Amino acid sequence: MISVTSAQLDMWLAAFLYPLVRVLALIASAPIFGDQQTPVRVKIGLSVLLAILLGPTLSPMPSVPVGSIQGVLIIIQQVIIGSAMGFTVRLIFSAVELAGELSGMLMGIGFASFYDIRTASNSAVISQWLGIIASLVFLTLNGHLMILSLIAESFHALPVGQMMPAQGYYALVKWGASIFIYGLQISLPLLAALLITNLALGILNRAAQQLNLFAIGFPITLTIGFLILSVSLPYLGPIMDRMTADVIATSLKLVTLP
Repeated sequence: MISVTSAQLDMWLAAFLYPLVRVLALIASAPIFGDQQTPVRVKIGLSVLLAILLGPTLSPMPSVPVGSIQGVLIIIQQVIIGSAMGFTVRLIFSAVELAGELSGMLMGIGFASFYDIRTASNSAVISQWLGIIASLVFLTLNGHLMILSLIAESFHALPVGQMMPAQGYYALVKWGASIFIYGLQISLPLLAALLITNLALGILNRAAQQLNLFAIGFPITLTIGFLILSVSLPYLGPIMDRMTADVIATSLKLVTLP
């Protein structure tokens, strides 16, 4: 007759639940996997599958019952760690969407917004368009596989039961500031072209004041904006490649012990 003690049940439950919480938090907050259109069953099923596959490769879990106060604190730690890593990866898409917001505003179509199912909010058309292209480029670069490998690497760099180091929070804040840099780099060609266009229209208005600047300015800026976007679009791939490499390195810094 097989007998199972409560201590063994607590150990088995902890070996499954603690990794599952970190994986689920990362999947829910990461791009592609955590988008609104991804079914909840898919997120939970993928998290359970990863927790089962990673379980045998992990170091021994803390011998702390899941229902105890210490167990709840460990679960909160795993939620913080997983959410921080997923949020770090999502910031690269925030940079692309920021570039789209700036581009749409200068092109004069910042008022054109639609409901974005990825973020469950209204966003500019150009921002949505660049976000979709960034998602496709991210999948082409195997970014989704990098996220899965990042999950496995995080358990070896920061085992369950240890809190995220202080330099990890600093790396997260520093990476959050870099989205403005990347957003400006992506939209810089369009910003420069529209700045020159607006200066030319201003000079034209001073030279020929009988021209209706509002009637000819909007079609010109819109045409030049789409032209520059089409020309600069092939350069989005190398930028996304560099951003993906940087975000994986930054995510590992979050869980690397000093």
